[in-house]
Order: sequence, then C-alpha cells, then structure tokens
Amino acid sequence: MEMAALAAAIMASQAGLTQVQLAQSSERMNANHGASIANLVDSAQQNMKSLANVGAGVGGNLNISA
Repeated sequence: MEMAALAAAIMASQAGLTQVQLAQSSERMNANHGASIANLVDSAQQNMKSLANVGAGVGGNLNISA
C-alpha cells in the first residue's frame, strides 16, 4: 500500500470518527431539550395554578412595548 493511500485512509477514518462523535453529541442535546421542554411546561402549569385566584382585571394594563 502506498503511503499516500494509507494517509488518505487514516484521514478518512478520522473524519468518520468526528462525524460519529458529532452525531452522538447532537442526540444527547436532543434528549436534554426534551427534558427541558417538559420542565418548562410543568413550571408554566404551576404558575397558572398560582394565578387562578387573582382578581378580575389584574394585569390588564400591562405595558409590553419595551
């Protein structure tokens, strides 16, 4: 086997390894995002429960233009 072919094969295997590592990292991030979204929805539901007994008109004049 020529040295150039061997070097090319080593470079290709390193590139493939990098792609696998990036794919694994992406999958872990996707799994973490799912858990974060579930936590966010749970927090929003808890906040809505705490606002259930607020009187009518509270927050009606909230300025959100800033």
